[in-house]
Amino acid sequence: MSTTTQKLSSLPLPPGSLGLPIIGESISFLKERNFAAKRQQKYGSIFKTHIFGRPTVVMVGAEANQFLFKNENKYVTSTWPKTTRVLLGPASLSVQIGDFHTSRRKLLFQAFQPRALASYLPTMERITAEYLQQWESSGTLTWYPELRNYTFDIASSLIVGIENGSKTALGKLFEEWGAGLFSLFIPLPGTTFSKALRSRQGLLKLIGQITLKRQQQGNLGEDALGILLQARDEDGNRLSLDELKDQILVLLFAGHETLTSAIASFCLLTAQHPEVLEKIRAEQRQLSVSAPLTMEKLKQMTYLEQVLKEVMRLIPPVGGGFREVIEPFEFNGYFIPKGWIVQYQIIQTHKDREIYQDSESFSPERFAAETTQEKQKAFAYIPFGGGLRECLGKEFARLEMRIFASMLVTNYEWELLPEQNLEMVSIPTPHPRDGLKVKFRRL
Repeated sequence: MSTTTQKLSSLPLPPGSLGLPIIGESISFLKERNFAAKRQQKYGSIFKTHIFGRPTVVMVGAEANQFLFKNENKYVTSTWPKTTRVLLGPASLSVQIGDFHTSRRKLLFQAFQPRALASYLPTMERITAEYLQQWESSGTLTWYPELRNYTFDIASSLIVGIENGSKTALGKLFEEWGAGLFSLFIPLPGTTFSKALRSRQGLLKLIGQITLKRQQQGNLGEDALGILLQARDEDGNRLSLDELKDQILVLLFAGHETLTSAIASFCLLTAQHPEVLEKIRAEQRQLSVSAPLTMEKLKQMTYLEQVLKEVMRLIPPVGGGFREVIEPFEFNGYFIPKGWIVQYQIIQTHKDREIYQDSESFSPERFAAETTQEKQKAFAYIPFGGGLRECLGKEFARLEMRIFASMLVTNYEWELLPEQNLEMVSIPTPHPRDGLKVKFRRL
């Protein structure tokens, strides 16, 4: 043992509890929305637990985020719970590390460059208009499942060229697969994980069939799949079919799951704050917003952008991220051993009262240019993660959210129906327990 390691190991481990043998505190972690908040209150901004079969340190706050993001591949490396890793697949960008991750990320980014995003805008606008009309004719609806279909239809159309994807075999398999991503690793028949694993095989088969059909026809297409079929890395190599299938699966997930949560939170919070909704509408009127939307027009919606930022601060679609310790280190006087897992916290960082005054309130003005609070401290605002692994589909998500919000508030109004449970369920991503029941009509 080196002198440095001896010195480190003489420091105390963070406070906390490792819970029950084997399962630790995994069930509490999956079931309790305030899991981290309760323990942070008890132990402080760094504490130990035991989740998904591994001893884990939870580190909360901008300084912790900065340390972890800046020391990627030095002290820590990205990891996921075993179920997530297995279901995402061995070739998926999410499970790659080091230089290979960097080169693959550059290659996949070709599907999210500004030119590609601009080409996606008309499809996003068309599908949004179709869904808004459907909801208008429904009158009353449970919105969250509908929003899941909406974002999946856009993702399946723009990523693999399948229209109305939520109503196809792809949509059914995807729902079952997604349900298992953050489940317990129990590979027994009938379990959530086992069903998700079977669905993964079905999804890979479908994606493979779509890809081979395009290659045979010689028409690779204009969507993300078409872009990636033509993409080459720095050495001139293309993605293999197996790798392409895993990457497409990740893009479908990234372009659907977290985005649904963010959009549903926008609908909920603006319904609860009519004064904010009226200010968004006033800006839309002032800009004379009408179809077709353009990138230039969307960029002018500065108040809407503040609202969307505040939505993702208050209810971030992802609660945190995982890193594995590859070299022991010290943080705030505590020893973090090699082989342990570290979880950084997005939701608790966004509630830091030292950075966000009145942090529990919904206040878009906190992101006005003259008072922008997220710039006051590095990594204090991280709805899309940060560092080398910031969400690849960030701009895709921001584009779709702005299009949806603009078209929704300009032409429609909605009110929350009484006697429903609006408590947020956090797995797989935050959403109202009763699915957000609303009365929906044209303005």
